[in-house]
Amino acid sequence: MFELPLAVLLAATTSPTVLMSAETAAQPAPRNSDHDAQQNQDIVVTGIRRNREDVLGGISVVSGEELQRDLRSTIGETLIRQPGVSATSFGPNASRPILRGLGGERVRVLTDGIGSLDVSTSSVDHAVAINPLTADRIEVLRGPAALLFGSSAIGGVVNVIDSRIPRSMPESPLHIDALGTLGSAADERSANARIDVPVGQNIVLHADGSLFRSNDVRTGGYILSPALRAEAAANPDAEIRDLATLKGDLPNSAARSSEVAGGIAYIDGGFNVGASIARFDNLYGAPVRYSLDPDAEAEEVRLDQKQTRYDVRAEIPVGGFLDQIKVRGGAVRYRHDELEDTGEIGTTFRSRGEEGRIEAVQRTVNGWGGGFGVQYLDRRVNVVGEEKYLPANQQKQLGLFTLQNYETGPVRLEVGARVERSRLTAEADSDLGNPALKRTFTSLAGSVGGSVAVAPAIRAGLNLSYSERAPSTDELFANGPHAGTQAFEIGNPGFGKERSLSLEASLRRSSGPLTFGANIYHTRFTDFIYLQPTDQVEDDLPVYFYRQSDARFTGFELEGRARLGTFGGVELAADAQADYVRATVKGFGPAPQIPPLRLLGGFEGKAGAIDGRLEVEHSFAQNRNAPVETETKGFTLLNASVNWRPLRERPQLTLGLQANNLFDVEARRHTSLLKDYAPIAGRDLRLSARLAF
Repeated sequence: MFELPLAVLLAATTSPTVLMSAETAAQPAPRNSDHDAQQNQDIVVTGIRRNREDVLGGISVVSGEELQRDLRSTIGETLIRQPGVSATSFGPNASRPILRGLGGERVRVLTDGIGSLDVSTSSVDHAVAINPLTADRIEVLRGPAALLFGSSAIGGVVNVIDSRIPRSMPESPLHIDALGTLGSAADERSANARIDVPVGQNIVLHADGSLFRSNDVRTGGYILSPALRAEAAANPDAEIRDLATLKGDLPNSAARSSEVAGGIAYIDGGFNVGASIARFDNLYGAPVRYSLDPDAEAEEVRLDQKQTRYDVRAEIPVGGFLDQIKVRGGAVRYRHDELEDTGEIGTTFRSRGEEGRIEAVQRTVNGWGGGFGVQYLDRRVNVVGEEKYLPANQQKQLGLFTLQNYETGPVRLEVGARVERSRLTAEADSDLGNPALKRTFTSLAGSVGGSVAVAPAIRAGLNLSYSERAPSTDELFANGPHAGTQAFEIGNPGFGKERSLSLEASLRRSSGPLTFGANIYHTRFTDFIYLQPTDQVEDDLPVYFYRQSDARFTGFELEGRARLGTFGGVELAADAQADYVRATVKGFGPAPQIPPLRLLGGFEGKAGAIDGRLEVEHSFAQNRNAPVETETKGFTLLNASVNWRPLRERPQLTLGLQANNLFDVEARRHTSLLKDYAPIAGRDLRLSARLAF
């Protein structure tokens, strides 16, 4: 069953049927503008294409000037202002999204529907090997409605959509889109450019590249948290006492990265097929985790990532019951070295992975539509070095899924289902003391829900979902020192599946002078997997065991926007949002790294070629802490931005000026394992310029 090669899933891209379709439809491909439906925030393209208001769970779409304003070097920090989204924030260079308090394996990060296939889920100091600088838009699906992409995605899905495999013909003989950014907090310099060239009437060639450089980030206050500063100040060792006054630049937080990619696509009406290749190099520092023991040495570890990625895509129009068949595949060759202070390699992670999916999109008939498909994943990971904590392992997955919807009058109904077969194997490892191990799981997931129009442009919805997640390779096979968590982790190869039952209610107004969205959810986990601390010490690290217990997650996301009118030629609007999650693990207490209540509000004004925004973000204190966690103080950030389009005949030229954390506040995110050692950036003045023609 698992010997099905990826080539079989991708064969449709070159099958005789597809070639015949291309030959019989020999007509010039349409030339679409840059602002087609692909860039429309009211359309969701992750999974089965549908209107944003038709998605029952929480949904965010970031594109255009909002993406330009929020763009950072990591996916987590780029999305940090979205409802229900927090981030691991392991310094400025490794920050993975956390959705509704869930992260790691429970959140899938995709590029155009295919997983990142790196090792970012294994440790918080491992950066996601997807470059946000190349994104056209980013879609965030929160909650278990993301089951189309894997039963493990109980937290949700983040899909980074780019144009490396073009979907439309450029309007001009040469299309260029370039973005440059300067940031003051880390002396940041970044640039990204892409070029699309039509060849004949149906072929598009694509190339893009990006560069990023930053120095150590300047913080808004002390490096160590108040509790650690008090401990350091009372230490008899003079060097340790000096740590209590350490402030300003965050040591070992500099980074540099580069990426180059090329793609080609054949486009003929609704038919398109293409491929791309990308090379990503990323060298960054992990901020120092200082020890208050004079005999312990603070390590300045840097990670050197290298990834080559191959992608293919085809969209094939068909007739009858089906409207379209979509084929998507990706293969990744990934490696990173963890470099010691001396420059020597301490530990190496290697990952080779392939993922493919075929989706059949049904034609909507009498209100009934939807789609179904198959997904295949094969991923191998090998860790070598002095801090190895995992044996060489492999994960194989084969999933079948469907999403069906029916609309009649004001009522919309939706049913989804997925069955997934997973096989996880670990090689025998004498260094770790692991025998050869193999586990096989069959996971089921399903959802049923609906919405009703309760007033013009207002819909109320309810969704019930069930999901089963197979344990990850880390949770099953870990048995060694883990540098990212500073713990000696021990997995349990006897774990069963983690199961969850979720209920979510929503209320949404999608048009008019006042728009809003509200989502309230409750999830009950059976055999929830978590790390539990012990009193044991191994290799000078505290020992943590992976355990299973029941858990409950409850929370909400609120957002709204109001057009206030025009005053003195200035169009004014206001927006606000709030999110909160409360999580408890039975027999353990509060779940770790849960974000506190957060409020964000802003005012926007637009007058001709200039628009501006002023916003305030307040994060409350988190004093509901897991064992060994420390309390995190609340903070308030003030941010401002202005965009200017100086040339009326070329509105694609945009100059942006931003000021983040204007009051230079010392702030720490509770979701960061490094929060006591690494506050977020202080005042950051940013200048950006974007030009497209």
